[in-house]
Amino acid sequence: MKCVINRRAQFSASHRYYLPELSLAENEAQFGLGALPNGHGHNYELFVRMYGDIDDQGMVLNLSDVKHVIKKEVTAQLDGRLINETWPEFTKTLPTTENIARQIWLRLVDHLPIISITLYEHPELFAEYLGNDMEAFLTVGTHFSAAHRLALDSLSLEENTEIYGKCARVNGHGHNYHLDVTVKGEMNPRTGMLVELVALNKLIDEIAVEPLDHTFLNKDIPYFQEVVPTAENIAFYIANLLDEPIRKLGASLHKINLIESPNNSCEILWSKDAPQLSEQFSTAKIPAMVAG
Repeated sequence: MKCVINRRAQFSASHRYYLPELSLAENEAQFGLGALPNGHGHNYELFVRMYGDIDDQGMVLNLSDVKHVIKKEVTAQLDGRLINETWPEFTKTLPTTENIARQIWLRLVDHLPIISITLYEHPELFAEYLGNDMEAFLTVGTHFSAAHRLALDSLSLEENTEIYGKCARVNGHGHNYHLDVTVKGEMNPRTGMLVELVALNKLIDEIAVEPLDHTFLNKDIPYFQEVVPTAENIAFYIANLLDEPIRKLGASLHKINLIESPNNSCEILWSKDAPQLSEQFSTAKIPAMVAG
């Protein structure tokens, strides 16, 4: 019988984003605060995902053995160090989150049956690497606050309440939304980035977060004057906004995860073949299955 297991590990390390062929001003323009001369540090959180058969002892692998392999090959080498000067690969490329994840994979793949490496630089920035050459996934997190009401204009208050419960109340209600945007792309062999992080954060903020933040979605966003602003529909809306601009940065939108509350969240898997919102909601009057 096959099973996937996960092992978590941690290390603290510092790094700097700096290319000597660029001036300090050019580095700061491209890499933001990451280019500052003394570098900066993180408490990294690492998840190693492995796959195999369950043996007669009820295990895929002895987790004590897994722990020692990860410590020897990764965490003991990086903990408390400047990553740029610790692993020789980072004399030729930058220790970005996605690039560190790839290097961890390369150090563990001969020892463990890994299927993915996920590395958190902090809770709102993490990367996943699946062993596909220079391809990786990068997720950035952000947040916005907004109010909404879930109701169809064609129905009475009583009918809307049957569908949406308290969310149909006429004066609406608000949420502190947490938004994760996952992009997919090929890492640049020089910068170690699949997309310029400063540019990606700026794009998400200007195109998605700022226009939605502190709005009453039903009244302030024209699209939601016709479409019920459930978490699902909001996530589709954000995905449609970000799709083309992210492709212009050289990556592709892979996933949107929108957390409406500790109890409610939704995920939109996105690709170039996904239908656009104009097709998805052509009637603009489709009740959602889950009220927020």
